[in-house]
Amino acid sequence: MTGRRGGGARRRFLAPGEPAVAIVAAVVVSIAVWRGAGPELFVAVGVAVAGVRRAAFAVVLVTCCAVGVVRADREDAGLQPDRLGPFAGWATVALDPAPAHGATRVVLQIEGERFEAWERGRAARLRVGEWNQGDVVWAVGERVPLDGDRAGRVAWQHVVGGFDREYYGDRVPGRPLAVAANRVRRLVADGTGVLPAPRAALARGLIIGDDRDQPPDMVERFRVSGLSHLTAVSGQNVAFVVAAAGPLLRRLRPGPRLFATVALIGWFVVLTRAEPSILRAGTMAGVGAVAFATGREREPPRLLAISVIGLLLVDPLLVRSIGFWLSVGATAGVTMLAPTLVRVLKPLGRLALPLGVTLGAQIGVAVPSLLVFGRLSAVGTVANLAAVPVAGAVMLYGLPASLLAGAAGLTAPALMIPVDLGVRWVDGVARVAARLDPPPTLNAAGWILVVGVVARCTRRTAERPGAGRERDDPLSQ
Repeated sequence: MTGRRGGGARRRFLAPGEPAVAIVAAVVVSIAVWRGAGPELFVAVGVAVAGVRRAAFAVVLVTCCAVGVVRADREDAGLQPDRLGPFAGWATVALDPAPAHGATRVVLQIEGERFEAWERGRAARLRVGEWNQGDVVWAVGERVPLDGDRAGRVAWQHVVGGFDREYYGDRVPGRPLAVAANRVRRLVADGTGVLPAPRAALARGLIIGDDRDQPPDMVERFRVSGLSHLTAVSGQNVAFVVAAAGPLLRRLRPGPRLFATVALIGWFVVLTRAEPSILRAGTMAGVGAVAFATGREREPPRLLAISVIGLLLVDPLLVRSIGFWLSVGATAGVTMLAPTLVRVLKPLGRLALPLGVTLGAQIGVAVPSLLVFGRLSAVGTVANLAAVPVAGAVMLYGLPASLLAGAAGLTAPALMIPVDLGVRWVDGVARVAARLDPPPTLNAAGWILVVGVVARCTRRTAERPGAGRERDDPLSQ
């Protein structure tokens, strides 16, 4: 990337071919999907077209926005249930049953629409707790509407109503792809099951994003410490899976290699339940694989922008998912802000790279975090520095190890010792960070300190001889 721009005058920020053009398009399409054909959209389109000044860009942008508005309107209309009232028949488990608020939430797909049920009795919770996404169950009950507030919170999951269960009958396996994914997840669960229950739940969260069985106190300390993203499968997991398969993929010819790579990414997305974060990561990885195979540009900001546009046009309701925007924001921060931060933090030596990447991600998620959670923990920056490398090792080793342990029987405990050590460390970091979590005033002081350190490093970097000629991307080294 640096070679294309080096040696001459810097290109105009919105020049054709620059990643910034794709980023601007992604922002405008997001506005179209979120706000519809309102004045905000017309202003955004006008500013973007005036900045880029390319007829082809204008045509593509207007087309994408028009498609986004139409698709968003159609999906919004689809959130109204076609039919309410009694139901008796086969229903598909649309999402893994998940404990929440002293109950277990079940989402069932009934006649092509999703309805949520809350099971509160111990026997009922134990029964539905054995279900997996993709299973087919006999359900008898009544479909009821959701109140406006609840409907808005679950819209991104395409849930259109509630289900008051009378009773559940037989359960049978679903489609072959769901059955295969559930078998792999069961092996991972069996492998991690040799660990004590809380650590086993955390291991499954780190490896495949399954955080259903984490106790409430664990969920809270990971949220407070800013480490909850570790149990949401993301680009790091996808990169590890593709890297692990690299020796086999490189043996294939270009065409089959591309097909196998995209198929592997798609399989991992299915295995990890296609949550918003993994949808973003998987789409970005797939677009990158296609770009590599066809010799096109592969700058991460461009890949991210294309992925956001594609995902929002396919599923406009993702615009309502905080998980999606946290994933996009963190990736944007790492790919667009971290290189500059790493460069200015060079006076910190080896700490520059991890701190620059962590700060980039924290800045990227600042807006959605503040709007939804009301704060952005300064302690989380230190916690991420301590926990992320170990969590990455658990992800890399944990998937194959837990699969082997699930089938190994007596040797499973030995195979899972590294995973147990890693999980203990990550959970320990979360405990310490949660206890140190400061009140709002001290938290603000912490961020002021961080800004001061960055400003001081910026001055020291600028004072070094030859600093103005440094153009290399530190993340590419």
